[in-house]
Order: sequence, then structure tokens, then C-alpha cells
Amino acid sequence: MNPASNLYLIGPMGAGKSTVGRRLAEALGMRFVDLDAEIEREAGCRISEIFAREGEPAFRALESAALARFGAEDGIVLATGGGAVLAPANREVLAERGFVVYLAVPVDLQLERLARDESRPLLQAPDRERRLRQMAAQRNPIYRELADLTVSANRAGPGPTCRRCLAALGHYWQPLPPARFPESLVEELESRAR
Repeated sequence: MNPASNLYLIGPMGAGKSTVGRRLAEALGMRFVDLDAEIEREAGCRISEIFAREGEPAFRALESAALARFGAEDGIVLATGGGAVLAPANREVLAERGFVVYLAVPVDLQLERLARDESRPLLQAPDRERRLRQMAAQRNPIYRELADLTVSANRAGPGPTCRRCLAALGHYWQPLPPARFPESLVEELESRAR
């Protein structure tokens, strides 16, 4: 069992980190934080505007500052952006301050889920599939190395993915206060173990 008071969701864009994270937070009675949404709120503009005006390095600096702030809190489920794992300092925060869940998704499913998404600056490329494969080659090994738990975010959707996460968390994560498993979930996990 890996003890931690926070859950951090990592993985590529289109894995469902925000959707699954909200459901996990609700099921666990924890506060949900979407790191990208917090960056946009604090900056007063969309991430695409930050990229356009100031470039990716400026966005990554904002991302690292936000992650450091939320990493100092307890009792949260935090959905990171896909590239948050690139900075060594970010990986350190994630590894030291929470239990890290990697939502794994294949590139073909990313392409389907992101087909109509025009908001992501890193997808503004002539060949989206090639771009996603390049990012996967760079980032997937980092996700795997950093993860305490890997869960497939397949075509079953966010509900089943959330349930798979909860079942696996019951075996691998020891929540530290203020995080805790609700009594109903503890009873369900205990009955399955019998």
C-alpha cells in the first residue's frame, strides 16, 4: 500500500483525466482540481492564448507554479495536463505528494476523442496522428515510470474507468487524512475480498 493524502491523475490528452477525476473525487468525498482550468482561471485567458502570446515555456512555468501550489494541499484529486510530467520538478511534486494514477489510452482512441477539439495548442499540426505518436513516444515512458497505478482508459467510458480505478485503489492506495475511502466503498471492497 502506498500512503498519500492526494490522488494525481496523469496521462495524455484525451485520456479522460478531468472527467474521471471529477467522478473519483465525488466517490471519495474529496475536492477535485483540474490543473489546466486553474491555470486559465488565474491567467484570465485560455491556454491557447497563453501559447499564442507567450509560448509554451511561459505556459509550462505557470503549470509548474500551479502544481507546486496545489501539491502543498491535502485531500484533493488533481487532473494534470498531459505535459505536466515533462519537468523534473513537477515529477518530484507528483511522486512525493500523492498517489499517481496513469490513465493510459492508445493514440487511435485519442484521435477519435479529440477529432473535433480545436482548443489544444499542441494539436495544431498538419498531421495530428503523427504529433500524438511523437508525444506518446516521449511521454508514455515517463507516465509509466511515475505511476503508482496504471488504469486503461478504454472505450468503455468514464464510468467504468472510474469504477476500475476505485477497485484498484482499494488494493494499492492507503489514503492519509483528510483523504479516506467512504464506508460504503470499504464495505464493498471487503466483501469482494472475502
